[in-house]
Amino acid sequence: MCRNIVPLNNLEPAATDEECHDAAVQFVRKISGTNAPSRANQAVFDRAVEEIAQATRALLDGLVTSAPPKNREQEASKRRARSAERYEAIRVFQEEKRAVRATT
Repeated sequence: MCRNIVPLNNLEPAATDEECHDAAVQFVRKISGTNAPSRANQAVFDRAVEEIAQATRALLDGLVTSAPPKNREQEASKRRARSAERYEAIRVFQEEKRAVRATT
């Protein structure tokens, strides 16, 4: 899954239409393999975003859960911590790689 798309279900306060749209944009970018479509593809790109945003909204409105709502700030904090771990692991790997190159 694209790391920029965050879970939107069962949040307090509930996900907004803007968040659904932003997730749809990220999804279409990932699937199409482009951040900005050409002029020839702009209409189909925009239509896909709109359809996916509507489907996302319908999905979120239809889901039922007995779990208590998640706190947005706590969820964001967890995502930041996971990201920091990932980037630290990458940094350590790159340093080790440089050290190996320096010795050879």
